[in-house]
Amino acid sequence: MQDPPVAELAHELGIEVFQPDDVNAPESVERISEAGAEVFVVCAFGAIVKEPLLSMVPNFNVHPSLLPRWRGAAPVERAIAAGDSQTGVSIMQLVEELDAGPFCSQQPVPVGPEDSYGSLAPELARLGGELLVSALDGHAAGSLKWTDQADAGGEEAVTYAEKITREDRLLVPSSTPARELDLMIRALTPHIGAFFETRDGDLLRVERARVVDDAVTPGIATERDSRLVVGTSEGSLELLEVKPSGGKSMSADAFLRGYKQPELAR
Repeated sequence: MQDPPVAELAHELGIEVFQPDDVNAPESVERISEAGAEVFVVCAFGAIVKEPLLSMVPNFNVHPSLLPRWRGAAPVERAIAAGDSQTGVSIMQLVEELDAGPFCSQQPVPVGPEDSYGSLAPELARLGGELLVSALDGHAAGSLKWTDQADAGGEEAVTYAEKITREDRLLVPSSTPARELDLMIRALTPHIGAFFETRDGDLLRVERARVVDDAVTPGIATERDSRLVVGTSEGSLELLEVKPSGGKSMSADAFLRGYKQPELAR
């Protein structure tokens, strides 16, 4: 299995890398304890850290949302797909419940009408690094103040960013409004992508689109003056950049010149 970028960088810097299958296993806990760390930091870890690790040393988790909104695996994608006007970063403390611990720092980031995962995630990563360094400095100085999530909207404000599934990625224009399709496309581009399924079983990945006023039957893809437009349950969606199965990313007009007009499965 290929190392993630952070492990690659650690190797380059001569920093020891330990990648256990279960961080909570006794042998993992022993190895971490022997390291003699003053704190530990978690970011995009994907597993619940349990006792005794939680009580071993102070911990900090970098989470890309404004908790308690969007706890869970895909907070950036879910914020964009939901049409949120802002997201952000929280520096929180781990507890034995998914992203439910108190936070010591939060900073909002606006979600613009053209933002995608590709434009938003790097900004959140940069901000997360800055906030983490500031939190560690505050911890060293003994000046950190923690806010319980119950005091930041409580259970009524909690939403969960469930892991993205194939069903999330599948665009169904016959039953979905154009705006929702556009939001999901932006939420999943460029890392995993959203796609239409055609009647012959191929997948047409959509990398960029926009909502338009063209009147097109829901579920039908048609050419309009060298434009590729899909009718939806509410409004229409013009596809601007697509990637056909086995092909490369291209503009919609280039696609129309080289491929037949797609017949969508639904």
